[in-house]
Amino acid sequence: MSNTAKLTLEGKDYELPTLVGTEKEKAIDIRALRKNSGYITFDPAYVNTGACQSAITFIDGEKGILRYRGIPIEELAEHSTFTEVAYLLIYGHLPNKKELGTLKEGLTRHSMIHEDMKNFYNGYPSTAHPMAILSAMVGSLSAYYPNVTNPGITEEEMHDNYVRLISKVRTIAAASYKKSIGQPIVYPRNDLSYCANFLYMMFAVPSETYKIDEELVKTLTLLLIVHADHEQNCSTSTVRLVGSSKANLFASISAGICALWGHLHGGANQQVIEMLEKIQREKIPVKKIVEQAKDKNSGFRLMGFGHRVYKNFDPRANILRAACDRVFKKLGIQDPLLNIAKELEQAALEDNYFVERKLYPNVDFYSGILYRAMEIPTNMFTVMFAIGRLPGWIAHYRELNADPDFKIGRPRQIYTGEVQRSYVPIDKRR
Repeated sequence: MSNTAKLTLEGKDYELPTLVGTEKEKAIDIRALRKNSGYITFDPAYVNTGACQSAITFIDGEKGILRYRGIPIEELAEHSTFTEVAYLLIYGHLPNKKELGTLKEGLTRHSMIHEDMKNFYNGYPSTAHPMAILSAMVGSLSAYYPNVTNPGITEEEMHDNYVRLISKVRTIAAASYKKSIGQPIVYPRNDLSYCANFLYMMFAVPSETYKIDEELVKTLTLLLIVHADHEQNCSTSTVRLVGSSKANLFASISAGICALWGHLHGGANQQVIEMLEKIQREKIPVKKIVEQAKDKNSGFRLMGFGHRVYKNFDPRANILRAACDRVFKKLGIQDPLLNIAKELEQAALEDNYFVERKLYPNVDFYSGILYRAMEIPTNMFTVMFAIGRLPGWIAHYRELNADPDFKIGRPRQIYTGEVQRSYVPIDKRR
């Protein structure tokens, strides 16, 4: 706490304390404002409101900075693994060899889902969206592991639930895909790494030998790392808000999955692919697409460009753009959508309209292309996002519950409805 801010309302001055974060982020503390003045602040979508203090992720949108627990995303993407990043986000430090080994052992031990849960899949139609299945199955885990609802649950027991969830979510996701294509569920293998096991459960067929492609494992690891956390976004805020009611871990994460499902959030990379496919299918010149994007009356929106937080560039997009070139070259893949994407990016970045508005490609612009190269179906893109984001959600849930100022979330509103009026009997209504 440093300075104070002075607010004058109806001729009366109010002194409001200020807060400064470790990266010099500044805030005015208005917790006592309504009590002392009767006023609240009005901030639709909470874009200027700090709902918590957090030590997990730092973003500087003006400079294009993203750090997990202080470590730049570029360094983690180059040197780390998803398992290691998950530990870092949840516990605040990189694991030593013993800690990492224990985590890996736990992920292996908890990789199976309860056999009874397989019956749930039989109740879903083959056309069911994988996100619908994922959210329902994660929520149902609290029925199989009821200790998660115990108010007196220990930190060790909660750790087991964190590991259990991170491990089982890939099994649940892969099984939902197998269900959608009419293939039998493939059980995880104890000898495979986290990402390799997911690819195995997705694509292995019992009667055939499935060979693990290490380039695909590396690519999936990279994708999950760059999606692992992103501060107080819609789904993370949802996890915190639901968790603030003391809802259990699985229920809170299930709510986060539902929030992520929206096309303005986790579903954006799917829309990028659909846009690129339409450009290819209808042979629309890139120049025309750029002009349509600038025309407010065209009804066209250029997906994958711009970000509410980043006003310079999205560091995750730079990482994935480089990965596209490397992966496609090593795998010998020729995808016309990648060429269209690059041409579109170049045309936009040379246009003053986009440059002046700082509309740069975001993480969604290239992540969908990479998932497509891995033969992940389009309707699974948001599920992949959820798998990656899970450690971040868990970290925020844990941080929330350790907050000494823990309170149930309860936003205020400005009421704009009718003033008090009397009930009118039905025979007297017009």
